[in-house]
Amino acid sequence: MGTAVVAPVRLSVRRGDETVVEDLEWPSAPLDLLREARPWRTFRWFKGQQHYSGTYWSATVGDHVIYESRLELGRLMFADFDPAVRHIVAQPFLLKADVDGKVRKHIPDYLLLTDDGPVVVDVKPRHRLERPEVAFTFAWTHQAVTSRGWRYEVWSEPVPQALENIRFLAGYRRTWLFDPDLVAALRAADLDGMSLGDAFRLLPDRPRPLVKSAVLHLLWSGHVTIALDRPLSARHVLRRFSR
Repeated sequence: MGTAVVAPVRLSVRRGDETVVEDLEWPSAPLDLLREARPWRTFRWFKGQQHYSGTYWSATVGDHVIYESRLELGRLMFADFDPAVRHIVAQPFLLKADVDGKVRKHIPDYLLLTDDGPVVVDVKPRHRLERPEVAFTFAWTHQAVTSRGWRYEVWSEPVPQALENIRFLAGYRRTWLFDPDLVAALRAADLDGMSLGDAFRLLPDRPRPLVKSAVLHLLWSGHVTIALDRPLSARHVLRRFSR
């Protein structure tokens, strides 16, 4: 039996100055307000907590973004790696709706502002998705989010090797650590179809470790791409990014 969401759907947002704006109508809530939202829940660490919480410095945002589990950190790194994602908001709002005669509330994990429009994301381990209370919450949240023409995503464990590769490349995400002239020289080169090992040797007059780091930075930034489903090696072939 499906869930029935009754309008109006409303949301509450914590602003950058920590004031709360409550019960905005979902279809007309300003995107600029949501973009600048602070995490809805109070973020705490304490001894013995079950979840692995922390902050991650996002190159996309240029600031720290919170996560409350290792799985959320994984989704956060995938978003930060994706050239189509322009902004990331953690715990962006409290969503409220009348569902099957009761007021239901839910705080999504992330709001991604992408080239293809906003995406609301919930992160949950795959083995918990079939729990009735989880399935129910995600079903009405999907209805509410998509009623505005936005996308809704439930994200579970990714391909392990892809996550490992993105975690490795994230070490090269900080643009200011790289020589801009060196990066410009590599950007000007035709890297499409070149092996990763050949790219590392492309500028023999420059220190090899700096060239290697700059190539990996270009991989992180999306200038070129590689297959992420197997361990990185010198034999990987670079491809120019295209949408």
